[in-house]
Amino acid sequence: MVGIESYGVYFPFWRLSRGEIGKVWGMPGGPGEKAVANGDEDSVTMSVEAGFDCLAGIDPKTVDGLIFATTTAPYREKSNAPIIAIALGLSKEAMTMDFTNTLRGGTTAIRMARDMIEAGTLKRVLVVAADMRLAEQESFDEQMYGDGAAAVLLSKENLIADLKDAYSFSDEIVSVWRKNTDDYVMHFEDKVENNFGFQGNILEAIKGLQKKTGIELKEIGKLCCSYFDPRGLMSIAGKLGLNPLLQLSDPLFTSIGNTGASSPLIAFANALENSQPAQEIILAAHGDGADAILFVTTDRIKKLPPRAGVKGNLARKGVLFSYEQYVKFRKISKRERPLPKSSPVIHYRDKEMELALLGEKCRSCGTVQYPLVRICYVCQSKDKFDEVRLRHTGKIFTFTKDFIRSGGAQPIPWCVIDLDGGGRVFLTMTDCDPAQVKIGMEVDLVFRNIHQGGGFNNYYWRCRPALKTA
Repeated sequence: MVGIESYGVYFPFWRLSRGEIGKVWGMPGGPGEKAVANGDEDSVTMSVEAGFDCLAGIDPKTVDGLIFATTTAPYREKSNAPIIAIALGLSKEAMTMDFTNTLRGGTTAIRMARDMIEAGTLKRVLVVAADMRLAEQESFDEQMYGDGAAAVLLSKENLIADLKDAYSFSDEIVSVWRKNTDDYVMHFEDKVENNFGFQGNILEAIKGLQKKTGIELKEIGKLCCSYFDPRGLMSIAGKLGLNPLLQLSDPLFTSIGNTGASSPLIAFANALENSQPAQEIILAAHGDGADAILFVTTDRIKKLPPRAGVKGNLARKGVLFSYEQYVKFRKISKRERPLPKSSPVIHYRDKEMELALLGEKCRSCGTVQYPLVRICYVCQSKDKFDEVRLRHTGKIFTFTKDFIRSGGAQPIPWCVIDLDGGGRVFLTMTDCDPAQVKIGMEVDLVFRNIHQGGGFNNYYWRCRPALKTA
C-alpha cells in the first residue's frame, strides 16, 4: 500500500491584516490577516522550508523523487525542482519534476507519485506545493491571496495515512487564468466561476470518488479542499451533507489566506496534525477539472518526530507595520535598482557549496570550515579534507547592524554564526526584530532568493531566530 509517510508546511513570518488593506483603499476589510512572503522569498524557497519540515527525522538521501507544484514558478523556462532538491540534500540521482500552471498541481503530483511508487520506479517521493500569487491592488484578490507551502512524503513504509483510491477528470473552462503576459490572475464572473468552475468541479470529483469507493461521506473525518472563497467552501460541505464545523478541515483563510496550489495540501496537513487513527480523509483540488483522493490514517499518525507543523508556523509570526512594506516586499513600486553582478559560470562551479551548504572537515585537526579551501585555517594542513553538509542551526558569535543597505527604516543584522556540529558562517538575518538580536541567540539557517543578478535568481542562505518544534 502506498500512502503518506510524513508531512510539513511553511507559512511566511509576516502577516498583513485585511483591515489594513481595506483602510488603504477605503473599502471594507475582510476578517483576519494573510501571510506575506518576505522580499527574499519565492515559491522555491518556501518549498525548501516545507520540505525540511516534512523530512524531520528522515535522511534526505533516501528520497529518490521530488515533484514541485506551483502556479508561480520563479523560472518559466528552467526546471525549479532541482534547486529545491539540492537545498534539501537529496541525492543527485533523485528524479525531479515541475508541475506548473494549475491549482490542482499538488494533488495531481500525489497521484503521479503514487503510480511511480506502485510501479517500482521510485521508492520515496516528496511532493511540495507552494504559491506566491501577486494580486492586483485594490482588488478582492489582494485580500484573499496569501503565501505558503506544504509538502508530503509518499512511500510504502512507516505510513501515517494509506492512499486508498482516487478519482480525477478534466474540464476545459475559462474561469481563473493568467497568460504569460499577465501580472495578475484574471477572472470571468464570480458567480459562474464559483458555481461551475469551483463547486461544479469539486462536487463532481468527490461524487465520482464516492461512487468508485462506496464511502459514506457523512462518516468521513475531514474534507480537505481547495477553495474559490470561504463561503463557496461552506456551500460545498452543505451540498455533500457534511457538518462544516466538524468535517471541513480548516484551510486557514483567516490566518494565512488562499495559497493557491498549496491550499488543499495545507488543509490536508492541518487534518493530519489533528487526526486520530482510522479516520477517512478526502483531499480534493480544482483547476480545469478536479482531483479527489481518499486516505485513511494509521496508528503511526501520533508517532511522528517533532516538527514545526501547522501550529508552529502559525505561532511564529510578525505583523507588517504598514501596507507600504507589503508593496516593497512584492516589488510593486517601480523604481530603478542597480542589479548586482553574477556569473552563471561561478554559480555552476560553486553550486554545491552555495545551495547544498557543503563544507569540509580537516582530517588532521577535525576543524569544520566554510567556504571550501585547500589550506586548513587552524593547522595549515593542505588538501586533507572530507566534505560535510553543514548543520542548519547555530548560535550568534557576533553581529553588526547595517542601516545603509536597509534604506534607513530598520537595520539589517549581519551575523557571524557558530553552527551546531562545527563551522562558522557570515549571514544576514531575515524575519526578525533587529532590536532583539543578541550574542548567543539561537538561529536557523533559511534558504532565500538573495537577488536577481546576471539575469537569473541567485539563491543562498540567511538566518532567522530559531523556530522551536513541537
